Amino acid sequence: MELRRSAAIVGIGELRPSRHPDGRPVLELLAEVTRLAIADAGLEKGDVDGLLVAPPLAEHSLMWPTVLAEYLRMHPTFAETVDLGGASACGMVWRAAAAIRAGLCRAAVCVTGDVLDPDSFYGPRGGRPARVPGREFESPFGPMGANSGYAMIAMRHMYEFGTTSRQLAKVAVDQRVNANANPDALFFDRPLTIEEVLASPLVCDPLHLYEIVMPCTGAAAVLVAAPEIARRGPHRPVWLLGAAEKLTHMSLAQAPSLTTSPIAYTAPRAFEMAGVTPQDIDLVSVYDCYTITVVVTLEDAGFCPKGRGGPFVEEHDLTYRGDLPLNTHGGQLSFGQAGLAGGMSHVTEAARQLQGRAGQRQVRNCELAFVNGNGGIMSEEVSLVLGAD
Repeated sequence: MELRRSAAIVGIGELRPSRHPDGRPVLELLAEVTRLAIADAGLEKGDVDGLLVAPPLAEHSLMWPTVLAEYLRMHPTFAETVDLGGASACGMVWRAAAAIRAGLCRAAVCVTGDVLDPDSFYGPRGGRPARVPGREFESPFGPMGANSGYAMIAMRHMYEFGTTSRQLAKVAVDQRVNANANPDALFFDRPLTIEEVLASPLVCDPLHLYEIVMPCTGAAAVLVAAPEIARRGPHRPVWLLGAAEKLTHMSLAQAPSLTTSPIAYTAPRAFEMAGVTPQDIDLVSVYDCYTITVVVTLEDAGFCPKGRGGPFVEEHDLTYRGDLPLNTHGGQLSFGQAGLAGGMSHVTEAARQLQGRAGQRQVRNCELAFVNGNGGIMSEEVSLVLGAD
């Protein structure tokens, strides 16, 4: 199926991340950003016949598209739950385009959100034992959560390629500069230096506190529409030009490699579908749950040779004013990560930049964006290439 220019992002809905849920249920947040995205696209609720939802981490209800559709009094002809961890947002975008290309719907909302209370998030989390095949090869050695998993990736990358903590810290600092130009970012008013990153607590060697995302509450959505709808909307259409997806493992013990991710498969295929190369890209908007995630992504996507990610981020300006604008909203490290909604912020930021609606942090002549979603511990990857009209 040909997906290139089969559909475009035409509407954005996003809530400002918050450290406190304030008692609002996640369904209410999902409904609000869905309404915002529809209104931003200049459409009515009745114009939308597709609904894709990423299941919130904080709740365990089944049939989320039906739950949300009923709450909103919508009656979609295409609905899907997409559960790819942090890659869910990117996965929803190409699935919506495919559904539109197949004639199953004409306008689809892709929505993510979560309510995370820090008080309960950091407390005991009983009742949710992990029953994952292969986990017996890692669990006996201690907790194998995200922190330790990404720390292993970082440590191995340092061992193989000589990557330094200072180079990783540079990623967090450049993204904080971007966040300081984004009033909606959690760390909007808090500058950061490399020395401060390295002086922050070592959470899991070699990763420091400011290299790791923190939980928050939020939600985001985009509206993906058929060409005839996209061209008459109030904003510049953001076309899906390329997409690819690959999963390799759930248990880290089963990962083919710690330092090469499935992005090495998805990014080249997304670029090939789009007919462009990494050198053509004006904006890089990639998942950044940890600083090492950005370094590995840049390498595997072809922005620099394998093993050169550390020197690459050290030598390039990754701010919105720089030669390689990256995560111009501040990334999840400084904008905030609201469960799976964190992955959607990379899509919404790319759309804003391509539409010329990013305000102070607007990248000049932004025509092409590379967006990547990452689920698990570098295990579920979806790459997109988006382009302005």
